[in-house]
Amino acid sequence: MGQDRSHHWTPDEFRAHGHEVVEWVARYMEEVEELPVQTSVAPGWVREQLPPSPPVAAEGFADVLADLDRVVVPALTHWQHPGWFAYFPTGASGPSILADLVSSGLGVQGMLWSTSPAVTELETHVLDWMAELFGLPERFRSRGDGGGVIEESASGATLCALLAARWRAAGDGPFDRLRAYTSSQAHSSIEKAVRIAGLRPDQLRVIDVDAADDHAVRPDRLAAATAQDRAAGLVPFFVVANLGTTSSTALDPVGAMSEVARAEGAWLHVDAAHAGSALVCPELRWISEGIEGADSVCVNPHKWLLTNFDCDCFWVADRSALIGALSVLPEYLRNAASESGAVIDYRDWQLPLGRRFRALKLWFVVRSYGAEGLRRVVRDHIELTQTFAERVAAHPLLKVVAPHPLNLVCFRHVGGDEPTEALLAALNGTGRVFLTHTRLDGRFVIRVAIGAQATEARHVDGLWELIEQHAQ
Repeated sequence: MGQDRSHHWTPDEFRAHGHEVVEWVARYMEEVEELPVQTSVAPGWVREQLPPSPPVAAEGFADVLADLDRVVVPALTHWQHPGWFAYFPTGASGPSILADLVSSGLGVQGMLWSTSPAVTELETHVLDWMAELFGLPERFRSRGDGGGVIEESASGATLCALLAARWRAAGDGPFDRLRAYTSSQAHSSIEKAVRIAGLRPDQLRVIDVDAADDHAVRPDRLAAATAQDRAAGLVPFFVVANLGTTSSTALDPVGAMSEVARAEGAWLHVDAAHAGSALVCPELRWISEGIEGADSVCVNPHKWLLTNFDCDCFWVADRSALIGALSVLPEYLRNAASESGAVIDYRDWQLPLGRRFRALKLWFVVRSYGAEGLRRVVRDHIELTQTFAERVAAHPLLKVVAPHPLNLVCFRHVGGDEPTEALLAALNGTGRVFLTHTRLDGRFVIRVAIGAQATEARHVDGLWELIEQHAQ
């Protein structure tokens, strides 16, 4: 007796509704600029619009789409708005969106090579492409002992790097003597990774930065901290260099840090989540000088390279430690291809077992834009950023407070924290732009990140007009 499929969409129904969804997304792209960047709904508003219980009978798809406009869009902060200057951008280009649709439509699960060879081999190949586009050393390519994998975010990549470093330094333990090191400006994901890995907070040493200059880590302080720990019978095992901090895009001296790490036998991980995208431009690769000494590197194309979330490129120079730390092989996953040693099983390169076909997004984007198209995006945003920084520097009431070699400008009001906070509140209150803040040298600072794919010169000009209007 055949299965009753009357409750499933037929291919024709899917085709019709799929056209409706694509039209809805295209209309959103056209109209997002007219929406306020930030939502004004109160906590709980969304749930108040929804019925308390799920529907018993199927609802019409037109009603579902209508509720996108009625319930969802009014409660969104619009990351694709051209007035988005907050945090860092997130990509959502047409090719990337369609690739996600294809991935969902295929519905495959790429935990093993054998479960879908195309998922694994395309990912391996595209990660080699990205390593070439970024000018990374050969040791990160899959042809040797290293290779790349797509993680969900830089946070996951950092945790995997730490676990690989822990495995290389201590195997299954004990871990009490291990010590990790990073900058005081580092992303919170590093502290979180230490905690998830079962290490104590005091096993992470926070190294001073040059606050008077560029907020980059001081390698002499790093060397002193590792030497002190080694003399005390401890084991320096993990060092994180920040290639573009979240607060100010500070660029740690990777080469000098790699020398310290190598002398101690420690793993050097380079967190280039946002700024690493700039490496597509050969003239900007000076920011990664010394990266040949790293053990792992991560970059998020889902920030500045037009690829929608989630997509982090994570490379290791020697995959054996990563696989050693993360591989568990139950009987039900054994198969001839894996046992042959001729294939990569990416389940051993990440925390979850299952994995989506994320490589399609990068494949679609790289082929649709080409290297020159991606470079043009980065160069245009940097040019807009430098022009904006010049305007800030020339304003009598404003001060640029950190170097801005890429696409982030940090500035404050010369009157101190109170007028700076007031300026930020006034700008965000217009609904036309969204900016965020940080603290540098203990002072409240406004961040302007120029990298949303819809942002043009006219939008940066509009932001500056608002600043001139509200800076008092």
